[in-house]
Amino acid sequence: MSLKIDSNVTGLRYAEEESLRTLPSSPVWYPLEPNSYSDFGGKLATVARNPIQQSRQRKKGTITDLDASGGFNQDLTQDNLVRLLQGFLFADAREKPTTQPLNDTAIAITGVTTADDRYAAASGLDDFIVGHLVKASGFELPGNNGLKVVDEAAATYVGVEENLTDETPSTDAKLEAVGYQFDEDTLDVDITSGVVLLKRASGSFDFTDLGLIPGEWIYLGADADVNKFANNAGFARVKAVETDSIELDKTDWTAANETGTDKKVRIFFGTVIKNESDFDLVKRRTYQLERALGDDDDGTMSEYLTGACPNELTINIPQASKVTFDLTFAACDNEQRSGDDDLKDGDRPDLTPSDPFNTTSDFSRIKLASVSDSESNPTPMFAFATEFTLSVKNNITPAKAIGTLGAFDTSIGTFEVGGNMTAYFADVAALQAVRNNASVTLDMAMVKQNAGIVIDVPLLILGNGRLSVEQDKPITMPLEISAAESAYHHTLLFNFFNYLPTMAGSGCPFTSNSRRTSESSRAASGWSMVTAATVSQSAFSLLVPAGRIPVTSRRSRRSSSLSVVSFRTRRWRTTRRTGCSSRSMLSPWSSAGRTSRTKRALRSRSTRTTWSSSSRTFRTCSRTFVSRP
Repeated sequence: MSLKIDSNVTGLRYAEEESLRTLPSSPVWYPLEPNSYSDFGGKLATVARNPIQQSRQRKKGTITDLDASGGFNQDLTQDNLVRLLQGFLFADAREKPTTQPLNDTAIAITGVTTADDRYAAASGLDDFIVGHLVKASGFELPGNNGLKVVDEAAATYVGVEENLTDETPSTDAKLEAVGYQFDEDTLDVDITSGVVLLKRASGSFDFTDLGLIPGEWIYLGADADVNKFANNAGFARVKAVETDSIELDKTDWTAANETGTDKKVRIFFGTVIKNESDFDLVKRRTYQLERALGDDDDGTMSEYLTGACPNELTINIPQASKVTFDLTFAACDNEQRSGDDDLKDGDRPDLTPSDPFNTTSDFSRIKLASVSDSESNPTPMFAFATEFTLSVKNNITPAKAIGTLGAFDTSIGTFEVGGNMTAYFADVAALQAVRNNASVTLDMAMVKQNAGIVIDVPLLILGNGRLSVEQDKPITMPLEISAAESAYHHTLLFNFFNYLPTMAGSGCPFTSNSRRTSESSRAASGWSMVTAATVSQSAFSLLVPAGRIPVTSRRSRRSSSLSVVSFRTRRWRTTRRTGCSSRSMLSPWSSAGRTSRTKRALRSRSTRTTWSSSSRTFRTCSRTFVSRP
């Protein structure tokens, strides 16, 4: 028998219940990666007997109540929270055609044939349409994976323009619609009285067939010139969909009239999860959370939260770190199982490795601006912010009764979205917006490895706004956020893009994106986190990996995000770039200023670097010290 159990041998999983406190016959226990726990388990309340007697001693009491709950912190990756977010937003995800839906039966891909360049299945592929951009994944042959253009579709096959290779795929093979390619000369951008329309120029394609809904986001354009407009490209929100047009707002660019002559324009879309206003679409989910506690002499010990309802979620976006989520559940009961009892039955898939989003280089866009019906790209209120949190509260309360230890059910409260942020003050217009109780909107886009997430709060008001003025420091403005139901009938929306073109990313300061080439364009794209992105000729910076260390039985550090450490200089120097912005003190390049540590650093390798003689700026996305060429 072990004298102690280390935290690194524990593990956390969850399974969705079929009904309150009851698992389905074959549950799936999905893995989680907790960095830490806020609380987890059951808290018992006891009452002692205290009779009036000569001995003046209490008697043994009794257990009177149980409060069961669980909370943990986890890094945000592209897909590690998609399934759970359905529970926190009390809604099913709105997915585009896919062979592995979140809430329906999977469609098995039975074969791939090179003769006709088709993916085959027994049935179920007729949701795909000609022109869909599908992402193929999980196939053994690399050429059968990747982005494909659908040129034919039926219930039993999907044909693509690209060349495929014969293969009998495994159950991991997956097709999902991630976008659409319009036929040549069929799409224009039309601006009338500030209204931005993607308008059908010719042909008969019905835009409603794309399955887009008001309030969700798209990305317009792709990497090849033939697949994008010259002057209209980036993220945008769908305001309305008609048979011959899509109206956009909150565009990532200043929209202009443009024809799609000789263009096969592409748009990209994804999975939408939002809180629903239609009661028929509101869905309460409950879960069982399983925490493995290591082994005893008979097997794996564990504890469970049962009847766990998602209660609170907080998105943490600090400066120069990782994006993390705090999640808490209100449960009905908790259970303990010894090694002899073993874990509960069910399938336990392996964890799919994925890199976390960081707050340094993975933000393509963060924008806080006044709600506008006449401007598709309103001016942001701030250029930079230092920290930001966004919280979701379902206000779940346990329902208790005589004769029941713990709760027999939980009650759902008001859906609340709020938060806090600290921004650098630059204009009194922001103060006036707070004072005038102005309608404000907030959105952010994170892009990493040709995929991304957009978070949108369509309507909110700002509180606090009292300026913080300290000696030798920039003026900052703390703000409180209070969101409300918007014209789109939701308060909060998540959009998961499982494929985005390279131009959508901002992880590298020299990524091909025209929005980074001018200061005015950079400011128009919204505020960015403050971090080092460029290094002047007379300075250098150190990029330090911020390792992911989740509390799991694997006991291994996950892939790193980049944080930034800057060294002191003789003078202040400020460089700014969209996506990777910097405002830091830099060190002198003179030999007198070099320490032995610096010299060693200069000899270490650097990767993916460029040197611009015109701007005398050295730029890198390396994880090591950078050095002057």
